[in-house]
Amino acid sequence: MSERPPQDGTHHRRTDLLALRAGRRDRLFELAVAAVLILLNGVFALSELAVVSARKARLKTMVVRRRPGARAALALAEEPGRFLSTVQIGITLVGILAGAYSGAALAERFDTVLEGWGMPTPVAEPLAYALVISAITYLSVVVGELVPKHLALRNPEGIACALAPTMTLISRVAAPVVWLLDASTRAVFRLFGQSTEPANAITDEEIRTIVAEAEIAGVIETDERRMISGVLRLGDRAVRGIMTPRTEVAGLDLDDDEATIRA
Repeated sequence: MSERPPQDGTHHRRTDLLALRAGRRDRLFELAVAAVLILLNGVFALSELAVVSARKARLKTMVVRRRPGARAALALAEEPGRFLSTVQIGITLVGILAGAYSGAALAERFDTVLEGWGMPTPVAEPLAYALVISAITYLSVVVGELVPKHLALRNPEGIACALAPTMTLISRVAAPVVWLLDASTRAVFRLFGQSTEPANAITDEEIRTIVAEAEIAGVIETDERRMISGVLRLGDRAVRGIMTPRTEVAGLDLDDDEATIRA
């Protein structure tokens, strides 16, 4: 009966090393998934505020100049209901995936780390879950919401043109759900006797505010601002306020003598 060779532990060490490497790859993959989901949320938030803040007059000018994506951005701006429904679908799905997959997976990993530091399991599990959810929420708010929205306000028309084709494609892919959400929103507004169509009228006060901001920014001179304000005031005045009706005008004949004129 032959003797078995002594075990030197090499096989076990190699197995442990492979398991450690696999665990690291899993952790990196889970972190990458969480980062991608947060960035996707940021893209939706960026496109939402960019299209909503973009001025249609500028988008029409870009269409005339054949700016890539301008026509798609203008189409989204003309149908805000469908566009907002598309954005909400994307943000909701990203939030669900971030909470269900990334939160649970990363919390389990972090729970193992806390237990390895000697923390009791009843304490480590809820603490790990709370810390991971807090971290994901913080990054989602800052990277996925605030930073993209600040960027959108800096150049809404340019960003809208860049993201409009992608958002149009998503809207077509999710067309049935987009239609359902848009129709439901319109139905709720009808219950209250309201319309979902935005008011596009620009008042004189808004024009004066824009002109004043342009003067402060140095885009126009003070004299130009006064001229524009004068034109607006002139439009509000009645003709009788600056002219006298012909029937009320007194005429003088230069051939008459002074006594006749004074009479």
